[in-house]
Amino acid sequence: MWGPFVRSYAEEARLFRGYTRPYVHTSSLTPALLALWLLAPDPGERAPAPAGAPAPPVRPIAPGFSTLEPGLDLGLFPGPTAASGDGRVYVVRIDPARFELRLLNASAKDARPHTVREWAVSAGAVAAINAGMFKEDGLTSLGLMRTRDHENNPRLSGRLKAVLAFDPLRPGLPAVRILDGACGELDPLPQVYGTLIQSIRMVSCDRKNVWAPEARRFSAAAIGLDGAGRALFIHTRSPVAVHDLIDSLLALPLDLRRALYVEGGPEAQLFVRSGDHEVERLGNFEGQTDENGLAWEVPNVVVAVKKGK
Repeated sequence: MWGPFVRSYAEEARLFRGYTRPYVHTSSLTPALLALWLLAPDPGERAPAPAGAPAPPVRPIAPGFSTLEPGLDLGLFPGPTAASGDGRVYVVRIDPARFELRLLNASAKDARPHTVREWAVSAGAVAAINAGMFKEDGLTSLGLMRTRDHENNPRLSGRLKAVLAFDPLRPGLPAVRILDGACGELDPLPQVYGTLIQSIRMVSCDRKNVWAPEARRFSAAAIGLDGAGRALFIHTRSPVAVHDLIDSLLALPLDLRRALYVEGGPEAQLFVRSGDHEVERLGNFEGQTDENGLAWEVPNVVVAVKKGK
């Protein structure tokens, strides 16, 4: 989660504070007030602006899922009621029939990390999210990470129990899968997908929350799959206990079947754009609700690109 540049970035990020606003627990809101709360401006959401121009106001996002274009939906939901901060969970839902996932690695190019937004824009992608935590070298994933053409980390970690697999090598396979090591799906590792990304399991093959309760709370990014095989890019800026976040996700109308954790803290980011709608979500420092206003550079991301592009 923390690269070697963290200390200097942390100090810089504290200079970019957003505005603070009153926070509420969603359990105290009526449905009408909950809708107004979800539509209110959010300091963790940033609108792009040309160089030297002030950022335009962020267009409100309706609660629940909204279709940005065919096969691409953006959802806004309340997270765990115990979460501090705004408590919102953003979910980008991606239909693999219309969009393909790609893994982008700094180690495959010039070894230069970028923000999640920068990765997405450079790839012409509609959405992007972290691809997983990385080692102190600032480039290498903690677990197995490879594409058809590049190995970022060739080793399968015995500690990480989930693998995101996409880019099938033969017809008839699901476009995207999350393989569960505890269910025997990594032994042996299937060699039928071009891209494999190993990380921490959140939801098991039988839809159980497998994250132990803990006191630590931080922003989080995750990738999931729903019952229709659609990829879900998930992000919460509010500091949450991951166990509580998973319970909340399983209770939301996402039809979440499996999920793996891809980043936490200020490095956790989510980006989505379609037409004139663009949303960038930033993570925060552990236990903080509104400290970080700076997009951190990360070495590995998963992006969604329109098929045929």
